[in-house]
Amino acid sequence: MKPVLIGLAVSMLSAPLAVPSLQAQAAVPEGNGQNGKRLFVESYCSACHGTMGQGGAAGARIAPRPIAFAAFQKYLRQPTGQMVPYTRNVLSDRDLADIYAFLRSVPASSSSKDIALLRQ
Repeated sequence: MKPVLIGLAVSMLSAPLAVPSLQAQAAVPEGNGQNGKRLFVESYCSACHGTMGQGGAAGARIAPRPIAFAAFQKYLRQPTGQMVPYTRNVLSDRDLADIYAFLRSVPASSSSKDIALLRQ
């Protein structure tokens, strides 16, 4: 069998194995956005990231479209830069799911085209 055909056969056989891992990566736990908003303030996330996750001088914009939950969780547990880690002793996985639900619930900003005063 030619090398190209062998590679194709291996790809076709391994493709079904990749689907569950992609689904696991895309899985977003159900969270309570109202509790998440409270935790966002109480955990001082808003001090750097703004009251609605819009970003600020010390923190990046993290809402309204946060990164994938798995990446969000990993970054909070093992941040880079100046952010302190939020271990499970500080915020549980359930708490992170609630904060993530809050960030996902933040409405997108209006376009400047939609603001009447800016069109004048």
